[in-house]
Amino acid sequence: MSLKLELPTLQNWSCHNCGGCCKQHGIFITEAEKERIESQGWNESNGVPRDQPIFVKMGGVVGKAWHRLAHKPDGGCVFLDEKGLCRIHAKFGEPAKPLACRIYPYAFHPTGKGVTIGLRFSCPSVVANVGQPVSKQRGELLELARQVVPANLEKAKPPAISPKETIPWPDFHRVIAALDDSFEDESEPFLQRLLATITWTTLLGDATFAKIQGERVDELLGILREAAWEATPESADEVQEPSAVGRTQFRLLAGHYARKDTYGSKDNTLLGRLRLLRSALKLTAGKGRLPAIQSTFREVPFEELEQPFGVPEGTDALFTRYFRVKIQGLSFCGPAYYHVPLVEGFQSLALVYPAVMWIGRWLAASHGRSTLAFEDVADALSIADHHHGYSPAFGTWGFRKRVRTLAELNDVAALSAWYSR
Repeated sequence: MSLKLELPTLQNWSCHNCGGCCKQHGIFITEAEKERIESQGWNESNGVPRDQPIFVKMGGVVGKAWHRLAHKPDGGCVFLDEKGLCRIHAKFGEPAKPLACRIYPYAFHPTGKGVTIGLRFSCPSVVANVGQPVSKQRGELLELARQVVPANLEKAKPPAISPKETIPWPDFHRVIAALDDSFEDESEPFLQRLLATITWTTLLGDATFAKIQGERVDELLGILREAAWEATPESADEVQEPSAVGRTQFRLLAGHYARKDTYGSKDNTLLGRLRLLRSALKLTAGKGRLPAIQSTFREVPFEELEQPFGVPEGTDALFTRYFRVKIQGLSFCGPAYYHVPLVEGFQSLALVYPAVMWIGRWLAASHGRSTLAFEDVADALSIADHHHGYSPAFGTWGFRKRVRTLAELNDVAALSAWYSR
């Protein structure tokens, strides 16, 4: 199969064997992969205890069952050794690992003329931008793409722009190019670029494209972007404060980003469910102390996170890269993001920024600090992006309604500015 790959130009990545992905993610396997692993003869002599299951059966009550790799009591994959390395990889080589393991942290999304590559910032090495340039990994990525991309790729339709408006692939790529270009100029503060893009994409959601095609799409985008930039405040202090309703909705959204929902950490007991309910009620009220919803955090007063923490050096560059990789990889809308239209998908992506800055403040406050360090922001981004586009909860009606409510209240911009102080 001949495939055209589009690779991110500003992202590096190589695996640094931190083992984080082996603890955070459920590794779903095919029946053929299950049979291959069974034939490898895993037992106590090569690191798998007798009482440790290798597979967990999923589904099967209605419809066909499938399997995932089991996790050990410490949350790690059954094949993760004491050094943070994969036993399958060590004994049989990288090609013997399940395809899901070999793909991470890459994502493959159709472009109408090929496939674009995105990356998951839940991987610390992606956040740190360390390793080999992705642009030099074309051969390996092409081989992986051939295994995951469906044969009917050319039939994929572009994501909608808004609930009522769709445009052909060439015009859709004009919008993507404008989005990417909106974040390219790093001589302007990231917050200003974000606020301007929130404005013009919101206006784009009201556009009708029946008579707007080709170069006229570029003309429309140029007009919207120019008007949005002229209306963009120069500092966070000039932006309206978030509304009371918006603050409540945002706490619930950011609290969900801050959770650690993994198969190894999931607590389905009655006590575990009561803890989740208590956390949700606390986040709704926004008074007293934040519940420590995972071990990374400490209980701190809600009001402490509403004080200015500053924006550390390096934050603008990190978020510029994050947004451009997500945009270039089409990871924020359509089939890559719960099949939502482009405008709604960008609004959800924009909310990652204040959510990360809020989580970063929580990390800093948990260590007794009242100013953000760059490490707080980087760690918070890794925590948040674990969920973005992958947590089933984020595709539910309730979560999407929360995003739309914040957009309608103009609180996406307000929250971005508020947590940039």
